[in-house]
Amino acid sequence: MVVDAMSFLDVRYRNGGNRAEEGFDCSGFTRHLFAANLGMNLPRRSHDQAAAAGLVAVPRDDLMPGDLVFFNTMRRAFSHVGIYVGKGRFIHAPRAGAAVRIEDMKVSYWASRFDGARRVADASDAAVPAAPAPRSVPASPTVASQADPAAGAGH
Repeated sequence: MVVDAMSFLDVRYRNGGNRAEEGFDCSGFTRHLFAANLGMNLPRRSHDQAAAAGLVAVPRDDLMPGDLVFFNTMRRAFSHVGIYVGKGRFIHAPRAGAAVRIEDMKVSYWASRFDGARRVADASDAAVPAAPAPRSVPASPTVASQADPAAGAGH
């Protein structure tokens, strides 16, 4: 899935976008990749993806390429989503005026807003379901100068 995700680098952001031809928003990007690569239909909105059946919670220290990573970018939990690509980085559709790109999760903007991660459940970890996504949590006021404070519309 990560190789496929990389093929969409520089595809423009479009609010509500679900296809490369029209552009992606964050959850449209992850939804497209999960359907194309895993045959899994994720919900349309990022906070609903965080609570989706068939996914399990993953600690930050156990991330693997292909895991969904969630961030609080709009003063509410799970308002932005991307796909972990390895080495502390993730790929996502960030915001209007930008395009699909890779970011470093260690940059303070992303590190302070990390809400959790999800992975497709298999028989060995199906007993650890993802927690329901809360609907409202204040964001941390720390914003790194390198980061994009307008990232993530949560669509």
